Parts: sequence; structure tokens; C-alpha cells
Amino acid sequence: MFTTRKPDSVTDRASTTRVIYLGGLGRSGTTLLERLLGELPGVVALGEVVHLWERGVLAEELCGCGVPFPACAFWRQVGERAFGGWSRRLAERVLALRYRVDRTRRIARIAHPDLAEYARAYRLLYDATDAQVVIDSSKHASLACCLVTCGVDVRVVHVVRDPRAVAHSWDRTVARPEDGRPMTRWGPARTALHWTAQNAALELLARRGAWVTTVRYEDLLADPGPTLTALARELGLAAGPELPFVDGRTAWLGPSHTVSGNPMRFHVGRVELRRDDSWATGLGDGDRRVVNTLTWPLRVRYGYWGVAA
Repeated sequence: MFTTRKPDSVTDRASTTRVIYLGGLGRSGTTLLERLLGELPGVVALGEVVHLWERGVLAEELCGCGVPFPACAFWRQVGERAFGGWSRRLAERVLALRYRVDRTRRIARIAHPDLAEYARAYRLLYDATDAQVVIDSSKHASLACCLVTCGVDVRVVHVVRDPRAVAHSWDRTVARPEDGRPMTRWGPARTALHWTAQNAALELLARRGAWVTTVRYEDLLADPGPTLTALARELGLAAGPELPFVDGRTAWLGPSHTVSGNPMRFHVGRVELRRDDSWATGLGDGDRRVVNTLTWPLRVRYGYWGVAA
């Protein structure tokens, strides 16, 4: 169902809030998993916190609750507790640190003079939520590495999905609910290269002392209740034999304060838990060959050798 690699010891040296960090390439099901885990008691879903500084503070985009970031009472309180309030100067400083420190190519040697200051901004933010557990679906392996290296109590959930399905999703036109503009599109070759790079980088985190659990999108959608329950127990989250918000292939989602992510972060109410296999007929033969060639080592490792694994 999923695999876990635990370090010899995990200590929380500087943070009071436990962080569940969802890693993987976009369009792999991380937003769905975040919303589901966010329904558990004591858990607060924050969305892609790595984009909070630019999209929330500077651009003032919508929170998952539907109001602009500056008007959201939840985020206003977090900002006041953590930093004495949100400011353009703060956001620009964190973004400058991100461009210096938070890079995939630096994972092998993440040490940097500005690393502690960069990770401290996230630690202060997480703690200011006053939650027992927060979920950060920033996805980037490099940010997870920064947090782990600086002693933040992080458990990484590595979410993988068939690269052919991911490539098909990235190639489609999807409107952003915030403003109606199309979301970023990538061609199959670019998606395949990013899929390989991000998943390989996440594979390295266990060697850096991270607690890593790998979950396949397809397994979650094949058996939602049991898969989610087992994952919650593995993560040390409160979960009984049944989840009250999941009934077979149907889930009920409440409002959230996810600061960034795909359009599903705005959904409230009933949602059908069915996997999207439209790539099987929608991805052209030439594009499929490109993706297969560029992803084959990890694709086989994760069990994606058939048409619909």
C-alpha cells in the first residue's frame, strides 16, 4: 500500500508543531490527499506554503476559504503571531532567501549561510497556527530538505503518480479559479524530466535524516478509506477504524485555509474519489514513448509498467 523509511532517530529540536510535508510533482494528487488528511482531528491544511510569500502576501490571491489572503482572519492571526504582521518587506526577504537556498540542485549539499534564517520563517509560521499538526503541500524536495536539516519536526509523504498521467494532466488547459487565467502548461518531455528529478530528489531525503512514507495516487483512489486510515496511523494522526468523512468512494470536505494549490482547494462538500485515467486514451503514442523513455527507471520502481497500473 505504501512504504516508509525512518531515520535512526527523529528529534524536534526547535519546533513545537509537527509538519506533514507532501512532496511530489504537481498534478500527482497531493491536493486531494491534503484535503482528506486535513479533515482529521487536530490537523490543519495550509496548502503550498512555499508560494504563500508571492501569491498570498504580495499578489493577495484567494485563500482556500474564498476571501483574499489579507482579509482571511486565520492568516491574519498567523501573520501577527509569527512576524508581527505580513509585510512586503518580509515576503521579499523570504523569496530572496528561497532563490539562494531552496534549490533542487542543492539537496546533495544543502548547507548555506542563509539556510537557518530561511527555515526559521517556516518554523515560525507553522508554530503560529497553534495547531498540533499542519500539512504543507509545497511538494518541492528542496524545501523539505531545508526544514529537515534545520531541525523542524517533519514527516514527508512522497506522493507518486504514473508519469504518463501526470504528463497528460500538465498538457491540458485548466482555468485558475482565482482569476480565470489558464494554469501553467508543460509539454510531455518537460513534465517527464521534472517528474524524474523531483521523485529522485525525494528518494534522497531519507539519507538526509528525513522520515519518508511513499504513497501512490492509484492506491489511494483504488481503496480510499483503508489507505487513508493506514497512512494516518503511520503518521501518528488520530484515526479510528473508520473515517466519518469517507464513505466508500465519496468524501465530504469542510472549508480550508489552503494558501495555494490546484482548484480543488476551494471545494467544499461532497467529492467523488475516482482516479483519472484519461491519459490512457488522451496521451498520444509519440508523447507516451517520450515519457516512457525519460522516466523508465523510477516508473518501473513504482510499479508503472502497464497501461493502467
